Parts: sequence; structure tokens; C-alpha cells
Amino acid sequence: MNTKVKAQLSIMMFLEFFIWGGWFVTLGSFLGYNLNATGAQSAMAYSTQSWGAIVAPFIIGLIADRFFNAERILGALHLIGAVLMYQMHQAADFSAFYPYVLGYMIAYMPTLALVNSVSFNQMKNPAKEFPLIRVFGTAGWIIAGWVISLGFHWDAIERIQEGALSNTFLMVAIASLVLGLFSFTLPKTPPRVDKNEKVTLSDILGLDALKLLRDKNFLIFFISSVLICIPLAFYYQYISPFLTEYGVENSTTWAGVGQISEVLFMLLLPLFFTKYGFKKTILFGMFAWVVRYALFAFGNAGDLFFTLVIGIALHGICYDFFFVSGQIYTDSKAGEKVKSAAQGMITLATYGVGMLIGFWIAGQIADTYLLRDGNHDWGTIWLYPASFALVVLLLFTFLFKNEKIAYKS
Repeated sequence: MNTKVKAQLSIMMFLEFFIWGGWFVTLGSFLGYNLNATGAQSAMAYSTQSWGAIVAPFIIGLIADRFFNAERILGALHLIGAVLMYQMHQAADFSAFYPYVLGYMIAYMPTLALVNSVSFNQMKNPAKEFPLIRVFGTAGWIIAGWVISLGFHWDAIERIQEGALSNTFLMVAIASLVLGLFSFTLPKTPPRVDKNEKVTLSDILGLDALKLLRDKNFLIFFISSVLICIPLAFYYQYISPFLTEYGVENSTTWAGVGQISEVLFMLLLPLFFTKYGFKKTILFGMFAWVVRYALFAFGNAGDLFFTLVIGIALHGICYDFFFVSGQIYTDSKAGEKVKSAAQGMITLATYGVGMLIGFWIAGQIADTYLLRDGNHDWGTIWLYPASFALVVLLLFTFLFKNEKIAYKS
């Protein structure tokens, strides 16, 4: 790639995740404090991510891969997103807010695959070149948190009560408009499939990859991947209200520590994977989930460093050692014809089905432990994902038979 293309792709990736991180982290606090949403309603709002993940393959498979350039669809979806995000900024209650957030996530989730397609289409050696582009996405997410916390202090408790978090939607609407227009200047990424070629529902959903489930080890991994997304949903849905109710200043910036650790542990993953193998690596990731939630549940809330920051910083191990290792494992088990389908199947099962269930359960539990003063019994709430993650860890430990996985770092 030449310097111009690298700069274009880096800006694209930065804006893509600045947009996501600019509202999704603080959504829980906005819903609870400004829209008086119940736990069940918060679960509905967060579940739109899962519905978007479920719908995304249809948009990519039926439209992007067959009729239009990926960068043009990327631009159109972000322009639609800008309008919907502005409507979310204007919404005065949950009933008005929900249709817009549902529409927005259905538009946004396909763009995660589209930015990858645009990037890969320009690369001769994606394994070497893509991480250097993708890291700008993580930077975008982190900086979005800094803007909210350190720049405008929208997440300070008194500002939240004044309704300042609604400004995050306006900020993201502007960023979506910028990325939408910028996308039309990106390098051309034409459709990969002849529009006259017959594409079946099986092709779109990657159902050919289901044959991998005949392998007992892969089946155990697949089930564990779905189940581990249930405790993951607790973190995404309630990290912001949790920090806010404990009076943590600049809570969105603290939450961004998880993304910083994600970058650091990504660098350590090849060394760990090569030395200890797939099973121990993924078990270490699962164990980190248990420790994280145990810290949140049992730690001294007044000791910010040991209970909150370490718990948040474990995100790098939780995500990289489980999900990235899982992607490597899936790639090693799938044949050439179903590699993409297999990855799509895992994504649909985790971010779609697993987290959809997790958001619903998290909402029900949060409503159960809502206190009279409007706060929550977080010590009890976090015991649920900690226990659930421990069960998944034990399931994987005893049922998954160790096997060697070829991995080139």
C-alpha cells in the first residue's frame, strides 16, 4: 500500500470505532438516568447490537457481495446512521428512543465487516499489514472516551443528571456524517460475486460450516463461545452505570483502560499461544472473566485501583485470549472452502445469539437487585456472571480434549 491508502484506511478505521465507542459505553447510564429505563428496557436497547449482528450477513451477502462497491455501501450506511443518531439525540423517552437505536444498529453492524473488506482489498499481506491499520480503530474507541470524560465531562454524575450524555449521540451523528462522506473517497472495492450467480440462504448464513460441529472438540468450543457471551453482556451493559453509581470520576476514560489492555495483550498472545497451546490459552482467558467479576463483586469499592481498574484491565485477556484464540482455532479447523463461513457462524452465534440471551438475563437480574434509592446491589449482580463464567470454564476444562493447533505468529 502507498502512504495515501494507508492514511485513508487508518482514518476510516479510527472513525468507525470512534463512532461505536462514542455512545455505546455510556448508553447504560444514559438510559437509566435520562430515560428512566428499567433493566429490561436497557436489555432491549443493548440487544439491538445482537439483532444487527444477525441481520448483517443478509446485508453483506445479498447486497455488498453482489451489487455495489463495499465503500459505497459503507458510506450510505453511515449517512443513514447519522440521521438515526441525531434522532436518538432528540428522543425524550424510551419508546421514542428504541426504534431509532434498533434501526441504527441494523445499519451499523454490517459496517464492521465492510471496513475489513475495504482494508483487505488493498493489502498484499493482510497478516502483516492489517494490525497496523486496525490499531487505529482501538485508538478511536479510546479517544472517544477521553473526549466524553476529559474533554467535556459529560459522564460526571451531575452532568449526567442534567442530560449531558445526550450530547454523545450528537457527537457521533457528526462523526457518522463525516465517515459517510469520506467513505466515497476510499479505494474502490467492487462486489466479489457475480450478481447473476445464484446465492442461497445457506451461503449467506454460512450453513456449510455446520459440518464442523461433528467434531466433538469444535462442538464444545462452539457451545462454550455462545455461553461465555452471556457474562460478557453484563460487562457491556452495566460497566457505565456500575462506575457511575460508585461515583467514579471520568468513568468512560477508566472504561477505556480495557481497550488499552486489549492492544497490550494482543502482542503477548502469540507468545502465550505458541508456548502453552490453544486449550491453556483459552482457559486462561475464561479464568480472567471469573477474576474480573469477582473483583467487581467482592472488592472494596473505595479502592479504585485494585477493584475497578484491574477488573477493567483484564478485558485484554478476556477478549484476546478467548475470542482471538477462538478465531485462530476456527481457522485451523475449517477447510479452505468454509473458512469465511466458519468465522461468520461463530460471530453470529456469539455476538448474535449468545449476547442476545446475555443482555436479556442481565436486564432481568439488574431489575431484581434494584434498590429503593435507585441504585443497584452490584455486589450481588456481579456474582451471576462470575458464577456463570466459572461454569463455562469447568465445562471446557473437562470436555475439551487437548489438541495441537498450528499457529504462525
